[in-house]
Amino acid sequence: MNTLVVFLGGGIGAVLRHGVNRLAVAWFGLGFPVGTLAVNVAGSFLMALAAGLLPGGSQGWRLFLATGVLGGFTTFSAFSLDALTLWQRGQAGTAALYVGGSVLLSLAAIALGAAAARLL
Repeated sequence: MNTLVVFLGGGIGAVLRHGVNRLAVAWFGLGFPVGTLAVNVAGSFLMALAAGLLPGGSQGWRLFLATGVLGGFTTFSAFSLDALTLWQRGQAGTAALYVGGSVLLSLAAIALGAAAARLL
């Protein structure tokens, strides 16, 4: 049942992300990824609300909203929550390593994937 809840939420989130991206392109054009920026910022804000407002016993709602809807909307929100959690635990160095490593390794991975795609 939990998998179904995440699946349904993820579909809703992905459709919402697609809608925001289409709207952003219509309003601002293709020059700057306004839609992705908006989704990442909004998703991070909403993830903090979900984490703070849903009690630990609300596992079904957390799975649907945080993992499903917000995970489908933007995984950046999960990244942001993980980084904040590390920071709030007093693990500033670990948080910095996580943020820097995530950004640098992800950029390296996408460059490697693009290069591999050109070779194939």
